[in-house]
Amino acid sequence: MSTIGSAEGFQAVSLKQEGDDQPSETDHLSMEEEDSGKGLMPRHISRQSSVTESTLYPNPYHQPYISRKYFATRPGAIETAVEDLKGHIAETSGETIQGFWLLTKIDHWNNEKERILLVTDKTLLICKYDFIMLSCVQLQRIPLSAVYRICLGKFTFPGMSLDKRQGEGLRIYWGSPEEQSLLSRWNPWSTEVPYATFTEHPMKHTSEKFLEICKLSGFVSKLVPGIQNAHKNSIGSGRGKKLMVLTEPILIETYTGLMSFIGNRNKLGYSLARGSIGF
Repeated sequence: MSTIGSAEGFQAVSLKQEGDDQPSETDHLSMEEEDSGKGLMPRHISRQSSVTESTLYPNPYHQPYISRKYFATRPGAIETAVEDLKGHIAETSGETIQGFWLLTKIDHWNNEKERILLVTDKTLLICKYDFIMLSCVQLQRIPLSAVYRICLGKFTFPGMSLDKRQGEGLRIYWGSPEEQSLLSRWNPWSTEVPYATFTEHPMKHTSEKFLEICKLSGFVSKLVPGIQNAHKNSIGSGRGKKLMVLTEPILIETYTGLMSFIGNRNKLGYSLARGSIGF
């Protein structure tokens, strides 16, 4: 049998580009081995730890599959929802629509809920829309003349709260929180809460279209003049009332937050593709 050469004749060769004078990591290791063979103390190799900056909502431009999980971003979904609501308004009240937005509602138990908001010349409509079945599940009407305060600011929680969130939002008041009953305050499914809290939808950066309809600033720029005009044109108890727009922290009075922790982590408040279940 013939043998191909001898292993002693081979030498390790470092692959480099021409003009690359910087030693590679392999060169560093070999240099340190040579130094240690000469009786020198071995040097420690300092390596920079890679830091991955995590964000609450990853940029869908870099991970498009994340945006496709939300049914609201599917082609034609948001357009169908708006047309359904426009038809409903035309049949029931005939009011003029000033604009529509896709935002996230945060209830008094810190649960996130996907909502479509429409501002007409008289009413703020908050719609729970099923983007899977393309149907309106719940519609809440708030007269603009009843809104007396809007707060913009960062979210805050009680000092002993275990349930906290970062970010900013706005809260719209059409009734006094002091008049809210104890039962509705501690009932996570209560519909008698005299205010609503919103923040931007996680799919804000999916496209230019969603960037426009998911911005809080755009919503506020239409809502505030609409409320002011409604107060001027009101003939009831709201006539002459002035709207207060404040910049202050928004308190969410939750403490343990186990329910919202599970729901928000799994995005249960959104129409979301959750994969196949079965075998």
